[in-house]
Amino acid sequence: MDGYLGVIVIVVLVALIAAGGLFLLFRPGGKAAPPPPPEAPPIPEEREEKPPAEEAEGATTTIPPPAKPAEPMVKAPEVEVPPPSAGRMVRLRSRLAKSQSALGRGLLELLSRDRLDDDVWDEVEEKLITADVGVAPTRAIVEELQTKVKVLGSRSPEEVRGLLREQLLTQINPGLDRTLHVAKHGERPAVVLVVGVNGTGKTTTTGKLARSLVGDGKKVVLGAADTFRAAAADQLQTWGDRVGADVVRGPEGGDPASVAFDAAARGIEEKADVVIVDTAGRLHTKTGLMDELGKVKRVIEKKATVDEVLLVLDATTGQNGMRQAQVFAEVVNITGIALTKLDGTAKGGIVISVQRELGVPVKLVGLGEGPDDLAPFDAEVFVDAILGD
Repeated sequence: MDGYLGVIVIVVLVALIAAGGLFLLFRPGGKAAPPPPPEAPPIPEEREEKPPAEEAEGATTTIPPPAKPAEPMVKAPEVEVPPPSAGRMVRLRSRLAKSQSALGRGLLELLSRDRLDDDVWDEVEEKLITADVGVAPTRAIVEELQTKVKVLGSRSPEEVRGLLREQLLTQINPGLDRTLHVAKHGERPAVVLVVGVNGTGKTTTTGKLARSLVGDGKKVVLGAADTFRAAAADQLQTWGDRVGADVVRGPEGGDPASVAFDAAARGIEEKADVVIVDTAGRLHTKTGLMDELGKVKRVIEKKATVDEVLLVLDATTGQNGMRQAQVFAEVVNITGIALTKLDGTAKGGIVISVQRELGVPVKLVGLGEGPDDLAPFDAEVFVDAILGD
């Protein structure tokens, strides 16, 4: 019995050992899994901002400064469309009448008196001379009036006005050619030279003339040859920009003749109709200025024909303006007069005296400060404005 028990114990032990071996043999993975590795510490992210300077192999790299913000776009000036020059003086007649009608009223009152003795005629003469008509034209007007009055005998106000109108028109001479010669010569533009002393409104007149011609449908190039006055080129540039006219400039204090030549060349290149050159205008007593004007004209003529030489006079300067006119006329061949400030305190008789002295017509008159206040001169409108309706 004890022997059987021993055999049973041995069998049970063998079975247990066999079962354990089978378990180890067939478990998942076939062998024990190794312990998991320890977690690696997270790698810090790189910063986007770098230090101002990094050293690498002994060299230093500097970070460039941040880019400047973009500047706002500058808006190009709007190009204006000026009105045509035709009929301007008629439209501006009221301005002329305000400053000149006192002369007309005074003359009409004197000539309407029942008795015209020597004292009255002396007063008529004095009024005309005070109005800058000039001594010789005044005597001619008075002599003609005396003759006509004697023939008429009694005079109505309408007859007196008609007599005075006739004599003023005779002295102003409406038959003079007041046309601005600005027609092209084939492929070459017409050239207008603007001369005069500083302070007469020369550069402003140049700009207004360009505006007037653009209004008449012409393509204009401006030459800023007044290089001795710092503001002149900038002023002319402003006028040009407003109407889309090219402006040729030179360095401040540079050679005016060179600028004038370049302006003529630009006019040919761009097939412009007219080139207008604003010249220097230092005091007329300086011989250097006069020599310079002659040089400018000669240099332009190497490239194109100078069709007009306009002398700008301030109508308020009276007989001093006459002396200026005579000096300029000796140097360049003046073809026309531009009278500025005729709507102010000017004495309209200068129209008569300057034409008589120079033998050239008044072609343009300035009748205000506005950009379109430069008008072609009309003799009949002028006289009617003086005499009133």
